[in-house]
Amino acid sequence: MKLYYSPGACSLSTHIVLNEGGFSYDTERVDLASGKTETGADYRAVNPNGYVPALLLDDGQVLTEGPAIIQYLADRVPEKRLAPPAGTMERYRLMEWLNFISTELHKGFGALFNPQAPEEWKTAVKAQLAQRIGHVSQRLEGKTYLMGDDFTVADAYLFTVLGWSQYVGLDLSPWPMLTAYLGRVAARPAVQAALKAEGLTG
Repeated sequence: MKLYYSPGACSLSTHIVLNEGGFSYDTERVDLASGKTETGADYRAVNPNGYVPALLLDDGQVLTEGPAIIQYLADRVPEKRLAPPAGTMERYRLMEWLNFISTELHKGFGALFNPQAPEEWKTAVKAQLAQRIGHVSQRLEGKTYLMGDDFTVADAYLFTVLGWSQYVGLDLSPWPMLTAYLGRVAARPAVQAALKAEGLTG
């Protein structure tokens, strides 16, 4: 398999899950501004949408969209417990989290990276994000990870998205349960390896 990624982008969650699952894989960095990969190839030939991640499978198929990719990977290594079994209520709870992170957090953070956006609008977006983050923090009470004791693909995704807070001036310190949770995720060897590979740690 080959992961097409951009450092610190949402593809980091796939990178983490690949490590957590113990997969053998290659990576190819994508310059999102130019649309070229590190080998000079046109990334849109891989993913016509032009964004990361994309996962080239061993049979030549390409899978896109982070939440789909990480569930695919989790289902390939059920013994790692990165996702509950398909068809169970717990799996739907996982999908509930993935949808929430994608629509209520990921999209909001993405909007804040727009340099043309008016400051008043960014302030309103940050206020909405703070409300959503507060909800996540409350749901974490008494839990090690989002789904309980098991680290899942939803944790990889949430960790990635909330990592962007440092770049958009959103202070997470009002939610100590959340910052403690992020510390637990960051300490995982698979997460450390992904961060190092993407040049995001010293």
